[in-house]
Amino acid sequence: MFKPLLNRVLIEPESHDTQTTSGIILPENKEKPRIGTVVVGNEDVKAGDRVLFSLFGMDELNLDGKHFVIVSDSAILGIFV
Repeated sequence: MFKPLLNRVLIEPESHDTQTTSGIILPENKEKPRIGTVVVGNEDVKAGDRVLFSLFGMDELNLDGKHFVIVSDSAILGIFV
């Protein structure tokens, strides 16, 4: 696995559904997801937390065929409770 250094966390962004439950296909949205689940956290943000994060200053990473982003914990705007 990957362990971010300093105050950074590894987040797996949520994927947006391209088809509704009734079968309507939605056009692809060019905006990147801003909600995700923390995979590797730190003392402020724990693994498993669902968070809203800023798109500015993030780095993207592909590991084992999955898409992740690395953000500073200051880029996390809030935790869903």
